Formats: sequence, structure tokens, C-alpha cells
Amino acid sequence: MDLAKFREYCLSKANAAESTPFGPDVLVFKVSGKIFALASLDEVPATANLKCDPDLALELRDRYEQVTPGYHMNKKHWNTVEIESGIPDVELRKMIDHSYELVVSGLPKSKRVRNKGGSASPLRAVGSRELEAKTMLIKAAKPRKNNA
Repeated sequence: MDLAKFREYCLSKANAAESTPFGPDVLVFKVSGKIFALASLDEVPATANLKCDPDLALELRDRYEQVTPGYHMNKKHWNTVEIESGIPDVELRKMIDHSYELVVSGLPKSKRVRNKGGSASPLRAVGSRELEAKTMLIKAAKPRKNNA
């Protein structure tokens, strides 16, 4: 997978945004303001940092020589991956998906996203007025006892 395809795949995620807060040489991909991927533009071969479950991170490092502890990141929770060095695209997409899902699962419920038939939309919290209205509708629909 080349850097352009990596970028395109990251941006295809629901609520994903790209920025360069660490300078013009590092693309940062966030979901709801939280980082799920970083890609270096000046590394050869191209590399990216991806969040990872600690046990899976160790397994991936054992399986692929192109996966190392996260550069400039918490090495327990992040991997640096050479994205143009032979890891199958399917595996790279799984790593990106895993990173994205870890970040989303750590978001407050009001900011989480969900997939619906391949697309995603933001979840929204039910407001107290909506909840009151729904409760009133449920109560109105219930049969009442006749106390006569």
C-alpha cells in the first residue's frame, strides 16, 4: 500500500479528519479529535504509527519485521508500520481498522460513530425533552386499568 492509498483509507473512516499539527512532514488522522494514525511524509520507506492493543502489538511485531514499537509514541499501545514494505494491503487495512476502533471505543458515547451498511453516521445522545416525549408516548399507549 502506498502513502496515497493509506491516506485515502484513513479518510474514508466515519468522522475522520486530517491535519498537520506536528509540522508539514507528518499527516495526523483523527476521529472526533483523537489521533488514530500518523504518517510520516519524509520517511523512506513510508511509515505510519497506528494504535494497537498491547497483546496484538507484540504479536504483529513478531509476525512482521516491518512492524516495530511506535516511534515517539507509547510503545505499549502504538506500532510503527512500514506501509510500502510488503505487508499485504488487507493486513494494513485491518491494522488501520483496529486503531480506529480502539480510539472510537474510548470516546464518550455521544461522540462515537457506528457503521450502517458500510457507511457510518454519528450517534447522538437523546436529549431530556426527547426522552420525556418518548416516555409520555409509551405511557399513553399502555392500556389503563378501570378502577370502577
